[in-house]
Amino acid sequence: MLVSIELSESLIDDANSASGITKRTISEQVEYWARLGKACEDNPDLQVDMIQDILASRAEMNLNKLSQFRFG
Repeated sequence: MLVSIELSESLIDDANSASGITKRTISEQVEYWARLGKACEDNPDLQVDMIQDILASRAEMNLNKLSQFRFG
């Protein structure tokens, strides 16, 4: 479902700058920040970098970009 919302110009500028680095669209960047913020609020005991890794792993899993890990 697509919904239009109003965002501050400074947030859009920040998202535009970050999107060039992360190779996301501005919309994808804002959505990523929203998901990261929600996950941080839902899991205050976890460090942000750990949550970022979890979100990246979930995205890879959804894209079937996982490979089996072999011990030893």
